[in-house]
Amino acid sequence: MNEEQYLKLENQLCFAVYACSKEITKLYREHLEEMNLTFPQYLVMLVLWEKDERTVSDLGEKLYLDSGTLTPMLKRMEQTGLVQRVRLKEDERKVAISLTEKGKALKKQAACIPKSVAPSFGITKEDYLDLLMQLNRITTQLRKGE
Repeated sequence: MNEEQYLKLENQLCFAVYACSKEITKLYREHLEEMNLTFPQYLVMLVLWEKDERTVSDLGEKLYLDSGTLTPMLKRMEQTGLVQRVRLKEDERKVAISLTEKGKALKKQAACIPKSVAPSFGITKEDYLDLLMQLNRITTQLRKGE
């Protein structure tokens, strides 16, 4: 590749990841609307379905979000009855987030989403797993530089 080609949009990994992310989010949005969840809220629910009752800082660490972004979203999720927020008695600066019964019940409804969207990717299961591993490796590498 010559210098001129390096600056073409179609040769930018950042753009390919950005465009792909937008399309994947749009694909998920179609399924999440019937559950009244935004894509970021879905990600929060995935973390809580894995292990209920986490601190805001733990959620932020798992989702790569700061508390300034996460706190308003969690407040909205509490208002819709999906989660509850409780200050920890041992350290009142920390807030624990846990699922409500309504939040737990959504897990069953969400279980079909990954299988529903996967065929739209147009890749084999092996390619999917390989791509996932590569993206996780790149993310880990980039986060080391923080």
